[in-house]
Amino acid sequence: MTQLENRVVNYWAGRACDFGRVRERELHNELGRRWRAAILKQLPDRNNLKILDVGTGTGFFSILLSKEGHELTGIDLTPEMIGEAKRQAESQQLPIRFEVMDAQEPDFLDESFDAVVTRNLTWTLPDPEKAYRQWHRVLKPGGKLINFDANYGNAIRSGAKQRTHTGDSIPYGHDGVTADMSRENDRITLSMKISRRSRPEWDTQLLKEIGFCECSAHQDTGEDVLRELDDPAAPMFMIAATK
Repeated sequence: MTQLENRVVNYWAGRACDFGRVRERELHNELGRRWRAAILKQLPDRNNLKILDVGTGTGFFSILLSKEGHELTGIDLTPEMIGEAKRQAESQQLPIRFEVMDAQEPDFLDESFDAVVTRNLTWTLPDPEKAYRQWHRVLKPGGKLINFDANYGNAIRSGAKQRTHTGDSIPYGHDGVTADMSRENDRITLSMKISRRSRPEWDTQLLKEIGFCECSAHQDTGEDVLRELDDPAAPMFMIAATK
């Protein structure tokens, strides 16, 4: 791993436990049901899809979609996140495969998956172009890429503050983030080239160049899914593309 990738892994390793509690609350709240609806609307309308959840974190998307009867594989570069994902999936007796793996270099055969899903990942990648090409490679013809993200560099440059305490009643936020962790997050984010891109326009143009078709960006996703919890300085968007 590069020095920057090591910093990313170390940052998320320190957040795995608290982050897992936030996502676990989210799974069992109305917010989780809105996430489910947003993803299912984009997935191919078939049973038992093979889905790759890249940057799975604590397994949020994998757990949601496994409950729908799909075959899930979740990968993340941070071992502590994968450990938390396995714990949550095992507690619900879900047969999900989790692996420590680089989202930019997924170790799978060509055309292995019907869909690739990801949330809040591409902004953390030193080489998102490489990642997008690899996700295209592992998708079957007609397969779907669904990427939820936001331009968090804009939020940092605007001086917006993270939601650092949510409590059990709010299933979204950044529990456990110390001042030092927040500063490191800001430094990492602004070190990424993607934080200086005009997104999601940059993403959709790149996906078309790679060979995806039917590329679309939905900039009302934060309003539809997160609602009042969306960050006005970096509203969440969704990119959907078909191979």
